Amino acid sequence: MKKTLAFAIFSLTTTLGLQAQHVPTGIWRAVLTIQNKEVPFLMEVMARKDALPMFVIRNGEERIEAADISYRSDSLVINMPVFDSEIIAKAEGNRLTGVFSKNLPGNAIYRVPFWAQHGETYRFSKNPDKATAQMSGKWEVTFINADGRTSQAVGVFTQQGNHLTGTFLTPTGDYRFLEGQVSGNHFSLSTFNGESILLFEGIVSRDAITGETWSGISGNRRWQAKRNDNAQLPDPEKLTFLKEGYDRLSFRFPNMENKMVSIDDERYKGKVVVVQLLGSWCPNCMDETAFLAPYYDANKDKGLEMIGLSYERSPKFEEAQPRILKMMKRLKVNYEVLFAGSTDKEEANRTLPMLNAVMAYPTTIFIDKKGKVRKIHTGFSGPGTGHYYTEYVEEFDRFVKQLLSE
Repeated sequence: MKKTLAFAIFSLTTTLGLQAQHVPTGIWRAVLTIQNKEVPFLMEVMARKDALPMFVIRNGEERIEAADISYRSDSLVINMPVFDSEIIAKAEGNRLTGVFSKNLPGNAIYRVPFWAQHGETYRFSKNPDKATAQMSGKWEVTFINADGRTSQAVGVFTQQGNHLTGTFLTPTGDYRFLEGQVSGNHFSLSTFNGESILLFEGIVSRDAITGETWSGISGNRRWQAKRNDNAQLPDPEKLTFLKEGYDRLSFRFPNMENKMVSIDDERYKGKVVVVQLLGSWCPNCMDETAFLAPYYDANKDKGLEMIGLSYERSPKFEEAQPRILKMMKRLKVNYEVLFAGSTDKEEANRTLPMLNAVMAYPTTIFIDKKGKVRKIHTGFSGPGTGHYYTEYVEEFDRFVKQLLSE
């Protein structure tokens, strides 16, 4: 079943008297350039009932749909509906050329080159060599930083001929939907979701992989893997925990109306409360929010409450608020989301001193009707992880129903 992540990316309108530029329908091959590496992805342009086109970004089974555009001089400005970023491009016949830009705190701007060509349907290579390696299955992965520090992950891949899809699961989240190809014993995987730009390359030698990954304008790591059907990560319910002497949370942060909200407010007393640590900049958090928002709507009359604590790149409320509100509107979030501060690790840890640490975004904390913390789940395995996501959703539902029945 195809998974759809309803992030609207691109629709064309006439603004300030400018005639909408013509963009041919069909498949486009798009490329972002980071660290002298090309990161490709496919986009499909479809006609809408109002005769305006819609762009859909494709990563494996993920579909990121069209929505918002403005004009700047003679360029289209494609505003990302959740993330604080945009594509600025000129349409010239069958080609789009421009930049992908993200707005960072302190008026800093992150930009990388972007182009797209109409009619090209391949992702990496139009004529790959016959695949001589088979990557389907589970892999035990070690990422290696430039300073020698390592971290563990689990790779799960599906290969059909040259076509390759999959993801990496880590203790703090997953790399979402990756898509690419195997050519000979070499492989490439990429993804772009309006925030993250990721490229993985490697060589398969029997049941071992040596690889490298690039992310954004500076992220670069080596990695190695070995086939292991029993590969697993540390227990996500044992990574974040309450310090000795604590059995509950205590916090007070401003909501989007700049009014202070506390877990001890009357609204939450005697109810099961799910507290979500997130950030509007975090793709994994958006995956979790896309699950939590409708779950809350379906169960809020049964004694369930939710509170989002959003940690943003900017420590200033006036800068963080519009980004959080944009995320809430797009994902139809009807529970309170509070601005908890910046993503700086030390500052984040000070906001919840009863925890051993704020380790990951997202982190989910389950509180029973008596106000006691019953479980903390670090990270989130989203739709790109297949059955891992299904299992998490089922366990989440079972545990919440258990707490509601007590």
